[in-house]
Amino acid sequence: MKMSMKTWMRKPVLVLLFVTVLAPIVLYTDRLATFSSFSIDEYVSEPSTLSLNRDVRSQNLLPQELSAAKEETASDVYLGKSTRSIQLLDGERSRKTRQLNEESHEHDAIVIRQVTQGFHEADHTDNRHESTENQKLKASEHKLLSTEAETKKEGKSIEPAKTKSKKADEHVLTDTRVKYLKDQLIRARVYLSLSATRTNTQFIKELRLRMKELQRALGDATKDADLPKNANEKLKAMEQTLAKGKQIQDDCTAVVKKLRAIIHSTEEQLRVHKKQALFLTHLTAKTVPKGLHCLPLRLSTEYYSLDSSAQQFPNQEKLHHPNLFHYALFSDNVLATAVVVNSTVSNAKDPSKHVFHIVTDRLNYAAMRMWFLANPAGEATIQVENIEEFTWLNASYSPVLKQLGSQNMIDYYFKTRKSESDSNLKFRNPKYLSIMNHLRFYLAEIFPKLSKVVFLDDDIVVQKDLSGLWSIDLKGKVIGAVETCGENFHRFDRYLNFSNPLIATNFNPRACGWAYGMNVFDLEEWRKQNITQVYHSWQKLNNERQLWKLGTLPPGLITFWKRVYPLERTWHVLGLGYNPSVSHREIEKAAVIHYNGNLKPWLEIGIPKFRGYWNRFLDYDQAYMRDCNMSP
Repeated sequence: MKMSMKTWMRKPVLVLLFVTVLAPIVLYTDRLATFSSFSIDEYVSEPSTLSLNRDVRSQNLLPQELSAAKEETASDVYLGKSTRSIQLLDGERSRKTRQLNEESHEHDAIVIRQVTQGFHEADHTDNRHESTENQKLKASEHKLLSTEAETKKEGKSIEPAKTKSKKADEHVLTDTRVKYLKDQLIRARVYLSLSATRTNTQFIKELRLRMKELQRALGDATKDADLPKNANEKLKAMEQTLAKGKQIQDDCTAVVKKLRAIIHSTEEQLRVHKKQALFLTHLTAKTVPKGLHCLPLRLSTEYYSLDSSAQQFPNQEKLHHPNLFHYALFSDNVLATAVVVNSTVSNAKDPSKHVFHIVTDRLNYAAMRMWFLANPAGEATIQVENIEEFTWLNASYSPVLKQLGSQNMIDYYFKTRKSESDSNLKFRNPKYLSIMNHLRFYLAEIFPKLSKVVFLDDDIVVQKDLSGLWSIDLKGKVIGAVETCGENFHRFDRYLNFSNPLIATNFNPRACGWAYGMNVFDLEEWRKQNITQVYHSWQKLNNERQLWKLGTLPPGLITFWKRVYPLERTWHVLGLGYNPSVSHREIEKAAVIHYNGNLKPWLEIGIPKFRGYWNRFLDYDQAYMRDCNMSP
C-alpha cells in the first residue's frame, strides 16, 4: 500500500518536473529553429518598402567617446536587427513593420559610417584599428548598395537620404598658409622688441633674416596658390627660429603686454586711416578727372566754330507739347547728362514722344549743346538752356541764392580749417554753392506751360521705359517718389534738427524719408498749393542753418511734407554710389538705378562692379572721347 502510494505521488512530481523544466527547453529550441530558418538574406530581401528619407545628422561625439560609441552602436545594430526580425507578422501589418525596421537598420548603418569616419580622423595613427573600421564601413556601404540595386530591380523608387554631400561639408580654406605666414611675422616682431631676446645678437640676426625671407615669399599673395614653391620651407625655418625665441623669452607676461600694445597701436592707426580715407574720398568727389575737364574744352571750341544755323536743334516745336513726355535735367556734367539721355531713349518704346529739357551753367553751355548736336538722341527732342538766361532767378527773389552768396556761407566752404571727422564734411562740397542744385524747387517757374514733368538727376541710369510714370495718378499729391525708410538713417531725424522747437512741433522724427533722383511732379498741383513760396518761407527761417545743414533733401522733406505719393520701389533703386552690397537681382528689376553717394561711376573711386551699367551707354570710340584719352 505504501509502495503504491509512493508510486502514485511520483507521477505528479515527474509531470511537474517535465512542465517546469523540459517544456521551456523544448519551446526555446523550437523558437531557435524558427529564428534560424529566418535568415539574414530574408531579412534584407524585401527592400521594396525601404525609404531612406531621414535627415541624418552628424554625431557630435568627443574624440575619447568615439571608440566606445562605435562599438556600442555596431553591436546595437545587429542585436536590434535580430530582435526586430523575430517580431515580423503576417500580411500587411508584417510588411509595414518590416519597412520601419529596414529603414531604422539603414539609418543605423549610416550612423556607423559617420562615427567610424570621425574615429578615423581622431585616431589616424592606429592602423590596425583603422583597418577594422574600414571593413565595417565597407560592409555597411555594401548593404546600402545591394538594397538600392534590389529596389531598382523591382521598379520601385527610393528616396536619397537628405545628407549633405562630402564636398559640401568640406570647407577648404584657400588662404590658410598665407594667414599663418602673416601670423609668424607678427610673432617675430614681438620677439624683436622683447628685452630678453634683444640682447641675443645671434638670435636677432637670424630672426631678421627669416623675416626677410618670409616677406619675400609672401609678396602680394592673398591665397595659398599665389605662394612660391619654397614657402613651406620658409615657414618651417621661421617656426624653428621662433621656437628658439620662446626658449630665450619664457616670460609669457611680457609677450602678452607687447601683443596688447601692438593691438592698441593698430587700432589707433586704423582710426587715423579711416579718417584720412573719409577726407580723401570727399576730396576726390569734388575733383574733376582730366578727361572730363578736357571734354568740355574740346566741345566748346568746336561749337563756336559752327555757323549759327548749325547750332540749332531740330523739333523745337515739341518743347511745350502737353501730350509728350517731358524730362527736367539740371547738370554741368556733359558725360553724365549724355548717359541719362542715351539710356532713357534706348529703353523708350516711342523715343519721338520724349523731350529733354537740359539746364546747365554758362561754362558748360556750349559744350553741352555741341555734344548733342554731334551725337543726336535719335528721334527724341533736346533743349539746352543756360541758367544765366533765367533773369527772374536772382537774390531778391530767391532766399537761397542770397544765402549762397553771403560771406558767412563762403567762409563755411572755403575757410582753411583742420579736417574734421564729423558729418559736416560732406556738406562742404562746393556743389551746394551752386544754384543748379536748387533749380528743382523752381520747376513750375521754369516750365510754366507744362502740367507734368519727370525730374532726373545726372547720376542715374535708365533701364526701362519711363512713359508709364505719366499715367500714375498722384491723388492730389505734388511729387511722386520712392520712399527710403528701410534704414534708420533715412528718416527725418537724420536730416533735420529736432532740438529746434520749430522742427519738433511741425514734423515727425520717425517719418519716412524719400529720394531725389527720379521724381514725378504734378506742376498744376504745385501751383495750386504754392510750393515755391513754402520753400522760400522755410529757407528764410534757416538763414543760420539752425533747422538743417546744407543740401536739397532736407528742404525737400520739409517743403513736400504730406505732399508725397509713394512709388513702387522698382521704379528707383539707390545706393550704387556708396553701397557695394546692392544686389544684382534688385538692379536688374529697377527702372532707374541711382549712383547717389561719392563713388560716382565716372570717377576712379567708383564701385567697379557697378560701373558697367553706366559705361554701356557711352561710345568711347567717339572722336571727342578719343581726343581726351577717355576709356572705360
